[in-house]
Amino acid sequence: MKLRPLHDRVVVRRVKEEEKSKGGIIIPDTAKEKPQEGVIVAVGAGALGEDGKRIPLDVKAKDRVLFGKWSGTEVTIDGEELLIMKESDIMGVLAS
Repeated sequence: MKLRPLHDRVVVRRVKEEEKSKGGIIIPDTAKEKPQEGVIVAVGAGALGEDGKRIPLDVKAKDRVLFGKWSGTEVTIDGEELLIMKESDIMGVLAS
């Protein structure tokens, strides 16, 4: 990837959502909500504190995370839809 996020921002790739419901009903694309789960592709160096020192991020590349419904800014890079968001928009990291 050719994108390096700045400061406390991360780049997230949404995970693919199931095509069928638990009951076996096929959900058309127009009725689907975008998933609120993704995998971190890249992270920034961290925010600068008041003392001028870097505050490292708690997340790293390849972490699977949950984020808010309206979090981040959607961008398309090399034909792939990604989200750029601040680390504070991430609600949690899913354990593998």
